[in-house]
Order: sequence, then C-alpha cells, then structure tokens
Amino acid sequence: MTSGGAGAGRCRRIGRYVAGSYPPVPSLVLAVAWAYGVTGLFAALDPLVTRWRPGAGTAVAAVTVFADLLLMRALDDVRDLDYDRRFNPGRPLASGTVRVGDLGVLYALGALAVLALNAARPWQAAILGVQLAYGIVVVAVHRRWGWPPGERLLVNLLVSLPAPVLLHAYLYAGYLHAAGHGAGWAGCAAVVVAVLAAGHAELAKNITREPRPGERTYAAALGLRGSAGLALAAPALSAALLAAWSRAPLAWTPAAVLPLAVPAAAGHRFLRGRARWPAAAPPLHLLLTFAGYAALGLAR
Repeated sequence: MTSGGAGAGRCRRIGRYVAGSYPPVPSLVLAVAWAYGVTGLFAALDPLVTRWRPGAGTAVAAVTVFADLLLMRALDDVRDLDYDRRFNPGRPLASGTVRVGDLGVLYALGALAVLALNAARPWQAAILGVQLAYGIVVVAVHRRWGWPPGERLLVNLLVSLPAPVLLHAYLYAGYLHAAGHGAGWAGCAAVVVAVLAAGHAELAKNITREPRPGERTYAAALGLRGSAGLALAAPALSAALLAAWSRAPLAWTPAAVLPLAVPAAAGHRFLRGRARWPAAAPPLHLLLTFAGYAALGLAR
C-alpha cells in the first residue's frame, strides 16, 4: 500500500472512531455549553465584574473544549482497552475499527491544533500544554506498570482529577484576559463548583445494581447506596455553593438549583429498583447546569 493509501485508511479509521466514540453534534453542543457556561460562572462569582458578555475568545474556548474532550476520550479509550475488550467490545478501539497508533496520531495532531489555536494567549496555551502532557503521563504509567489498577475507581478518579481542573483553569485564564484583571478567590471557587457538577457524570455512569463479574463499579468500595449518595451529593454541593457565592440578582437563584431535578429523578428511579443509573440523565444535567451558569453570568 502506498503512503497516500495508508494515510487515507488512517483518516477513515479515525473518522469512524469519532463517529462511534465522540458523536460530533451532541459533543459540540456540550462543548459550547461548557465553554460559555463556565465562563459565565466566573462572571457570576466575580466581585470585580458588573457586566459580562461572551466574545470571540469564548468562541475559541468552545472549539478548544470540543477538541480537548475528544483527545481526553481517546486517552481514556487507550487506557481502558483491555477492560473494554471484555465489557464494551463494540467500542471502536476495542472492536479493532481503529488502532492505538491511529489514536496516537489523532492526539498529536489535535494537541498541536489546539495549542496553535491558543498561541496568541500564552497562559492559556501553557495550561493546555500541561493538561495534555499530564494525560499522556497517566496513560503511559498505566500501560507500563498497570497503576492505578482499573478496579480502584476512587484512586482513578483522583488521578484523573487534574485534567478537568486544568481545563477549567484554561477557561479561567481566558476569562481573566477578557475581564482585564488578575486572579482571585472567586475563580478558585468557580472551579470547585464546576468540577463538582461535572463529577456527577463520572460517578453516575459506573453505578449498577447487578454488576457483571469483573465489572468496575463504585459500589465495590462504597456500597450501592453509598455510591448513589455520592453521585447525588456532588451536584447538590455544587449547586449549594453556587447559590451561596453567586453575585447575580437573587431572582436568578433558581438557575443554580433547578438542574438538580435531573439527578434527583434519576436517583429516585435507581433506588426504586432500576438496574443501572439512567444513561441520559448525567449529560442532560450538565447541559442544564451550564445553561444556568451562562444565565447567571448574563444577569450580572
């Protein structure tokens, strides 16, 4: 096969991977909501801002978040390859639709693209560079030494935590650039609020009443009710902190708490006997939460 034919084949495999693991339309909607919503969240908590409107930098951030989440998904699929071959054989990497080397090329080119997109703002590019490098280190350590073990979900959660923290730090750096002032406690508070809200999706997706032998679930460490309780506590604490710290008009407080109806309803269904946590609930909660953040920011 010629080099041109090999390159075309790789492009087709990567395209099938994206279609199967990261559907572009819903993923783009989530990325746009994430970038605009979390940027609005910074404005909602910022004591130095009286008016916020998204600008061109926010649009660049949305494209960056879309690409960054794809790259993080590729790393997760490589790290979980052996597990997915057993429990999720239909996924593109586990099924052989795409190869590890293809995802390596996707990651390298994607990383260069997002760094180039943000080159005009060195602080943002630097934060992205740290996040992208950290992801590679985590996967390399796992594949070389098997640490942390896949079944240690709480340890894996802590090891993975710097990635979303750094993504929100990237968004904060962009917000500060537009706002024209330095960092403050409100930015750290906003990152805590956003990470707790996003953490609900990670916790909820691994909750099942009857796991298959060897299946990873938080219930192994926390028990069924403990894992469900933690999945509900994370967004509840996030909303409570947001309601307490928001500087938006009091009439806009429901924007912080109404999205909790989604995990509450999902938790009720699960605790009443559903086998698994409803799969559609976590992304819907995230979309509504990010919309609430944007509304609070615009209300300043």
